[in-house]
Amino acid sequence: MIIKQAKVFGADHHFHMQDIRIEDGRIAGTSESIAAGGGEEVIPANGMYALPALVDIHQHGAVGYDYCDASEEALSVIAEYEAQNGVLAVCATTMTISENDLLSVAKVVSNHKNSAGADIVGINLEGPFVSPDRLGAQNPLHQMNPDVNMIRRIQKKSGGKVKLLDLAPELDGAIEAISELRKEMTISVAHTSCDYETAIRAYKAGASHLTHTFNAMNPMLHRSPGPIPAAVESGANAELICDGIHIHPAMVRLVFSLFKGRMILISDSMRACGLSDGTYDLGGQEVRINGRRAELARDSGVLAGSVTNLYECMKTAVNDMGIPIEEAVLAATENPARAIGIDDEYGSIAPGRYANIVLCDENLDLIKVYRRGEDITK
Repeated sequence: MIIKQAKVFGADHHFHMQDIRIEDGRIAGTSESIAAGGGEEVIPANGMYALPALVDIHQHGAVGYDYCDASEEALSVIAEYEAQNGVLAVCATTMTISENDLLSVAKVVSNHKNSAGADIVGINLEGPFVSPDRLGAQNPLHQMNPDVNMIRRIQKKSGGKVKLLDLAPELDGAIEAISELRKEMTISVAHTSCDYETAIRAYKAGASHLTHTFNAMNPMLHRSPGPIPAAVESGANAELICDGIHIHPAMVRLVFSLFKGRMILISDSMRACGLSDGTYDLGGQEVRINGRRAELARDSGVLAGSVTNLYECMKTAVNDMGIPIEEAVLAATENPARAIGIDDEYGSIAPGRYANIVLCDENLDLIKVYRRGEDITK
């Protein structure tokens, strides 16, 4: 099939009026004009934006389900919701729960077949290796120091699906764990009370990522810079939640300028995403939802993930926060795919990649979603 005359987000991270040829579920090529052969389906885009389908590497759940439910039903329902909202690759993100529960999640992800909805491309192990002083919505009952053997047990059970490991580098054994695991998975500084110097040690040891920047970490201060400047100077990627709740727009613009070309938008969505206000569970803790705000029931000052999907976060970044569309799209597609090593198949409209394409209008309102060349829009 051919998608004709779309504003295609290209390899140079700019938009070009082009046609897209799709063969056997993958991108065959793009050009200013592609002639249709006999029997090829032609889809007129009429100048709509053509974006790579989004990649959310930090997402806990949606529409009543959480990956920590450790069920095929949960994975399938979340995957379908994400696909209908323009996200076609996700990491199943865990919480600070017991090793047995993490092994259960690993097993169900390993057994899951990416036959419909968003592809579950890996596991983001967020917790239990977090600071007791920066738990956020993590459960203190299962917080612990990094355990390389435990991580490898989870990795083995998952069939090698652990793509991202979050940890606080000030914990006993953390720097050693980073050094030992750096070639096996992407390692992120997360839920941490570490100072600048400790963060620098973590990045020198092999960390290359910063989890939900500003949240659950020391702030940037002029005599106590904390982990954010360390990540900037070390060339790390930085996640950001642009749901309009977690981060002020001025700070969003600032961090995009600090991490030029290295930003990664995430949703950090929990099971209430896509549902109405009420009380829900996150990692064994009660969370109350009011509008777009999710808070721990035991402490209303603690945000507990988001109730906004990644596509809406990207729209908010562009339409409400002043982030250039090219930068926001890059941060929601190619950058997260590259961060976990799946950019050879996801995150860009380039030859050989899956034909996972979103068509949208100038306001970024979603019009069509193509999964491996098939229109799955409902």
